[in-house]
Amino acid sequence: MIYFDNAATTKPCPEAVAAMTEAMTECYGNPSAGYFLGREAAKRLKSARDSVAAAMGAKSEEVFFTSGGTESDNWALRGAAKLMRHKGKHIITSKIEHEAILKTAESLESEGYEITYLDPDKDGRISAESVKGALREDTILVSIMLVNNETGAVNSIREIADVLKGSNALLHTDAVQAFLKVPFSARTLGADMISVSSHKIHGPKGAGALYIRSGLRLPSILTGGEQESARRPGTEATPAYYAFGAAAEAGRKTIAQDIEKTLDVKNHTLAEIRSRLPGVLVLGASDAPHILNISLPGYKSEVLMNFLEAEGICVSKSSACRRGARSHVLEAMRLKSEVIDGAIRLSFSQYNSPDEGERFAEVLAAAAERLRTVKR
Repeated sequence: MIYFDNAATTKPCPEAVAAMTEAMTECYGNPSAGYFLGREAAKRLKSARDSVAAAMGAKSEEVFFTSGGTESDNWALRGAAKLMRHKGKHIITSKIEHEAILKTAESLESEGYEITYLDPDKDGRISAESVKGALREDTILVSIMLVNNETGAVNSIREIADVLKGSNALLHTDAVQAFLKVPFSARTLGADMISVSSHKIHGPKGAGALYIRSGLRLPSILTGGEQESARRPGTEATPAYYAFGAAAEAGRKTIAQDIEKTLDVKNHTLAEIRSRLPGVLVLGASDAPHILNISLPGYKSEVLMNFLEAEGICVSKSSACRRGARSHVLEAMRLKSEVIDGAIRLSFSQYNSPDEGERFAEVLAAAAERLRTVKR
């Protein structure tokens, strides 16, 4: 099997698997319990938080565990809306955000908040100038993703943060596709809140985190116990969190090498594709080292993907959360229908190889030739 869908989820690394196994078989206590097994679980939980925080360039007390990127995004938007509601009800986001942001924004809209959805430029980026143009006195929140999950376009959150200086607006960024792939530090990025997810960095599903800047008293969106410093109630999913911490620690140590290897595979794959299919288009800026969105206009991505799957190659045509629906990101970029309909997203990791890229290009070219023959 060739797995080129790492933006959807990643293969858990050995460190994460070992940490999760240990948590479920040995260190299975409740971190809130006062006896030794609970104390050991609390110690491991703190260590996991320290690892995630270090990988984000944050303080440990600024990192709160969640069930994943979707919950982190929901908490950021809903919490900020509740916190800032007396200062205004205007929120700025973009048309290329993840569904977790867009659906939450739509829900807030139904509750009386006004949402401005910014258009991307031709490369799929959201500029600081467009944010500045939409900013108002009653703007309370701006949420722009750091790396787009479909095109790999990178947005300058630091520049957007500079635009917001002197305003009432808080800044949130969904950094799920950036974490340990496009280096950033919470200390210098300028965002008040940052969402990350475990299963995008070779950790398990069901774990994520929200960075909340020190001093920002973001309200909880859940009610219950005193876990996560009384900010996010519910018994901690310790196996998933320990494994998240292990994956973050492993990724932090090798981030430079991992990025270099991933980018080499991406570039080699694209070169092989272009050598066999000169008419292929690259969609969006493709800044991130792990995401490549290509299109064969005139073909249907579903049909091409069926050929690829038959040869044991896994790719997608849009975000996994869209469940095969047409890409709202590519539509927001105002690409032609035939370009969108022929789009395929490839996403790589350090576990991929240039040989796999060559095999992909070979199979894709064969599929295109066969379909071209059928059309004739």
